[in-house]
Amino acid sequence: MPAAERPDPAELPLPPLVDHHCHGVVRSELDSAAFEAFLTESDAPAALGTTFFDSQLGFAVRRWCPPLLGLEPHCPPAHYLARRRELGVREVTRRLLTASGIGAFLVDTGLPGDLTTPRELATASGGTAHEIVRLEHLAERTADTALTADDFLTGLADGVREAARTAAGFKSVAAYRYGLDFAPEPPAPAAVHTAAERWLAHRSDDPGAAARVTDPVLLRHLLWSAAHTGLPLQLHTGFGDPDLRLDRCDPLALTDFIRAVRPTGCTLILLHGYPYHRGAGYLAAVFPHVYADVGLALAHTGARAGAILAEMLELAPFGKVLFSTDAYGLPELYVVGARLFQEALAALVNGWVAEGAWSRRDAHRVAALLAADNARRVYGLGVASGRDT
Repeated sequence: MPAAERPDPAELPLPPLVDHHCHGVVRSELDSAAFEAFLTESDAPAALGTTFFDSQLGFAVRRWCPPLLGLEPHCPPAHYLARRRELGVREVTRRLLTASGIGAFLVDTGLPGDLTTPRELATASGGTAHEIVRLEHLAERTADTALTADDFLTGLADGVREAARTAAGFKSVAAYRYGLDFAPEPPAPAAVHTAAERWLAHRSDDPGAAARVTDPVLLRHLLWSAAHTGLPLQLHTGFGDPDLRLDRCDPLALTDFIRAVRPTGCTLILLHGYPYHRGAGYLAAVFPHVYADVGLALAHTGARAGAILAEMLELAPFGKVLFSTDAYGLPELYVVGARLFQEALAALVNGWVAEGAWSRRDAHRVAALLAADNARRVYGLGVASGRDT
């Protein structure tokens, strides 16, 4: 589409975005290799003679971020990284976060590394931040100090209850640790106790290899423990790094669990979804307690982000789709996630208005739902800025 005919995102009035699933950014300076590592889901360096900048995400970073640092769009990566080092990581983080248009961050704090806290994100951006507690990380921290299975299960129950007092929601990466094709019903207490004993013994014998919780019985126990708190529960679905088996991350595999958990009143949010995002949209359409996003997929599909968002909006009710970036490590990923979402949404709804399929008023209303209002409703943030963590 010629530039003169391309819909201007500014023509679509949006409230400050609510990024309902994201992570901290690194506090330290990054060399080129470390920076590029955040542009891919691969756990290996780029193939010989190639670069991760040569990807949809890499091109999107070069499109949107250089002007925020005083450079021309699409400048060479070496020029961009040199300018980044010249300004310093704190100034780059401040500039990029404040330019992202994100007013509230819901931060999954379960990833390792020297990452900014939710409060630091809020300070750098001028917005607000709220914590999302990763269940597996909570279990692993509890296991570090537990001497027996009883100690662990009591500590875990206390930890979930305490987290529910202050967090905006919970998150599970069961998709990584086992897959989504787990048994849907809550595990029996005796089975949970046996699984906890087995895991703790394994951790004692081989701490490095057994540190992570992967037992499906314990993962189900975590999910059901969170479901009974009344807080929203985020579930990773679809693509990610090679630590998962993508064929076992189809959100449709959760159908029986979705049915089973419904009586608890727990709201489930299916994250990312790609390439199964249409299935996530279907689940959001037929189950009242299921919501979905395409967060990570938009950044990684770059110039094709509009097609992915359009596929989600084919079937998912407009009050059931949320915005997220899944930004991690680089403040650039907040900018890219937000700009790609805004541009894709503007192009879609303005096109539908031009065709007569939507009214302008409905387009503006639905855009606000996706950008912020749905997340504020689901997480209980209210219509104004929520509490800082």
